[in-house]
Amino acid sequence: MSQYIDGYVLSVPTDKIDAYKALATKAAAIWKEHGALEYRECLGDDLDVKDQVPFPKLANTQAKESVIFSYVVYASREARDEVNAKVMADPRIAEMCEETQGVFDCKRMAYGGFRTLVHQ
Repeated sequence: MSQYIDGYVLSVPTDKIDAYKALATKAAAIWKEHGALEYRECLGDDLDVKDQVPFPKLANTQAKESVIFSYVVYASREARDEVNAKVMADPRIAEMCEETQGVFDCKRMAYGGFRTLVHQ
């Protein structure tokens, strides 16, 4: 059975990166506690690309914002559905929702689930 990935791309005000990192660190622990295999939050670094769609354009990043690329790895889509159900029922996540205000805009976040095509 192939692993399954949830992927995210979002923009965060650059002056809120430390607050975002604190929230993401808490979220990572919760996802892993409920069965995620891996949880990554990555801060854009080398994003000035030519002849391709750069992440800042994809994420509609504004001045004084940074791009975050994130993903969570699960054993399978079924495992992902089970883990996410547990995470969404976890009261710590509900508490964190208030903390996200001003740190990032959920409505501007791109999200999707992906079947693994190649894994080496």
